[in-house]
Amino acid sequence: MHAEGKDLYRKGLTISQLATGQSYEKSFAITAELIERFADVTGDHNPIHLDEDYAGKSIFKQRVAQGMLQAGLLSGILGCHFPGVGTIYLSQTLKFIKPVFIQDQITLRLEILEIINENNQIRLETRFTNQNGEDVITGEALVKPPPD
Repeated sequence: MHAEGKDLYRKGLTISQLATGQSYEKSFAITAELIERFADVTGDHNPIHLDEDYAGKSIFKQRVAQGMLQAGLLSGILGCHFPGVGTIYLSQTLKFIKPVFIQDQITLRLEILEIINENNQIRLETRFTNQNGEDVITGEALVKPPPD
């Protein structure tokens, strides 16, 4: 864990600080090292992700990132940035549309679709696009932001 300043664990945004239509974006560079480290953590050593020769003979013609790697990045954003620390991740749908390759620049965009005040929950659109603006993963998340 890296200390990033004294507000490392600052409380995330509460439901009263959020609004329908509010959005958040963050971009990530997908690297071979990131893919390999994710494989080590999850045990997903499918050669489509790790072996150039194997992947070169696949429909993708090159190595592809694990789809759940992007979902893992999403989890980090929800729990640390938007809404942030104290957020509880309740559910997620994912639709994998296009492959993500090494050196792709992926942008995650979150948009609040609904605020459910009585349950202290928000429903978010989750959308990953590549450097060409093409959707690669779409879905919806349900989270419980930190209490007021």
